Amino acid sequence: MSRELRELKTLEEARRVLLAALPPRLRQGRFPGRPTDLAAAVGHPLADPITAPADLPPFDRSLVDGYAVRAADTFGASEGLPAYLELAGEVPMGAPAEVPLSANQCARIRTGGMLPPYADAVVMVEHTQPWGERSVEVLRPVAPGANVVRRGDDARAGDAILPAGHRLRPRDISALAGLGFAQVSVARPRVAVLSTGDELVPPTASPAPGQVRDMNGPALRAAAAALGAGVLDLGIVPDERAALHRALARGVEEADIVLVSGGTSVGAEDLVPEVIEDLGPPGVIIHGLALRPGKPAVVGLAGETPIFGLPGNPTSCLIIFRELVAPLLRSAAADPAPPLVHARLTRNLSSQAGRAEFVPVRLEQRDGDTVAVPLLGPSALILTLVRADGVIRIPEAAEGLEAGELVTVEPLE
Repeated sequence: MSRELRELKTLEEARRVLLAALPPRLRQGRFPGRPTDLAAAVGHPLADPITAPADLPPFDRSLVDGYAVRAADTFGASEGLPAYLELAGEVPMGAPAEVPLSANQCARIRTGGMLPPYADAVVMVEHTQPWGERSVEVLRPVAPGANVVRRGDDARAGDAILPAGHRLRPRDISALAGLGFAQVSVARPRVAVLSTGDELVPPTASPAPGQVRDMNGPALRAAAAALGAGVLDLGIVPDERAALHRALARGVEEADIVLVSGGTSVGAEDLVPEVIEDLGPPGVIIHGLALRPGKPAVVGLAGETPIFGLPGNPTSCLIIFRELVAPLLRSAAADPAPPLVHARLTRNLSSQAGRAEFVPVRLEQRDGDTVAVPLLGPSALILTLVRADGVIRIPEAAEGLEAGELVTVEPLE
């Protein structure tokens, strides 16, 4: 069957078309709440408000090493005239304090230990000294509540702790852990990733002649995870329409965004555009960019789920991810793009007018100036991008750039 790319769109046109087609919640970076382990939830907005399920701390605790006392028994104590208290015992760490204090008694206690019944203060160990085997000299008085944190001082059961939409920080994780949360619901995008191609084998396999290891699948999963997304790995799918339909349909069902690398061009084995259409309206909205590398990229929607068909060449794949997919994930994470760098170009670059071109560059310092050294190579090679610090963009209307021009370098993550 003969097929052609649709009308090529500039990158700016593609972004406008994509944003217009997305449902409002995705344009605003709002994704469904999903239960997430505490450590993985940091940096993500809460889907629901958090209230305290219990008091924090759950019991009266000592803030210092010393002796739990009844404060009234220490009034008037001084180094010249200490208060003498009977040692009633020691509070074990991690266990209830079961020995109640009578008048003129004390109990040895460590930082974090539970205050014994009838104790209302703690004397720091530095302000005491032993007196015989069963008594303690208290050299300074303490007021009720001294060196003690009371049950519920941090939060009372039912208190509002964090509102919905709050972006979790490490200190929030500490509070949530103290309140007994192992998971919280955060608005975190889920990205399904699959690679297509009969020639692909997993990175752990030894390729036979004509086969290559899948580089794009691991790269896209890593790129999505680095921007805070949860990832659904759909593996490698052969160039077979029914298999590709099943994989993409699962991605649409279980994820917020679907990424598929390979199969986006116009050859007989390039099935991604057709399968996107099969999944339901609105179908393909972009097929072909006036861009190098990345011309055969395809974007579609199945219902409200965007599907990005990324070129199979590794450099093209990652460039299109960076330009079209990453902004959606950054909006969810409120994660700004890395700052741009300005540098002088070290050599002439030619380009074809009518299409933009991204060129990987390495940044160097020469004679006190920052310079951009182009790293040229086909998009099928990945180490060119590995060695680069960023990319520069040659505009559609230009036929190239000249050595010495000041260029804007977009850093690579």
